[in-house]
Amino acid sequence: MWEKNNMNTEQENIITRGKIFELVQTKQPDGRIFEVARRAPGVRVIIHDGDRGMVLLTREFRPELDTWDHRLPGGKVFDTLGEYSAFRESNQDIIVPASEKARQESLEEAGIIVDNLMHVATSNLGATVEWDLFVFEADDWQESPDGSRLEAGEDIESSTWYSYAEAEEMILDGELQEERIALILLRWLRNK
Repeated sequence: MWEKNNMNTEQENIITRGKIFELVQTKQPDGRIFEVARRAPGVRVIIHDGDRGMVLLTREFRPELDTWDHRLPGGKVFDTLGEYSAFRESNQDIIVPASEKARQESLEEAGIIVDNLMHVATSNLGATVEWDLFVFEADDWQESPDGSRLEAGEDIESSTWYSYAEAEEMILDGELQEERIALILLRWLRNK
């Protein structure tokens, strides 16, 4: 069934829906039809110590890569497409739940209590896959006395501080395999 999307500029029809992806056809004002795979957005957090010139990276086993990867702490803003769809209908600002999730993921994955966040960038995957990642910077934080609190199924070995130069080298050497986030982090590092 064709319905106006939340921006009210084009019509869309959800063809099929899984747990985290849905296939959507959009009808443009001129009648052309496009298909988009939509996933609920995610967050990543650049936790840093500017006085020491250090940034925190986790080392996480990623089954899709079948190897360990250095990453920024982060996760999904919404656990299901149903939650995301309900939020989209509300027309609220996505930065609010994204920043709440960024705080939660910082504590869970890195054992860091974030006091202040700044939205740095939003990574858009492309025209045919809608999966935004909201990247935040945390420069006001404290270590949790209880450490990290990993969710079931997460395999994060450690959180380690790296100098800005070491982090940049790791990006260029491919040690951060989530390339769109690596690029945002590289740009951020170059501006520090």
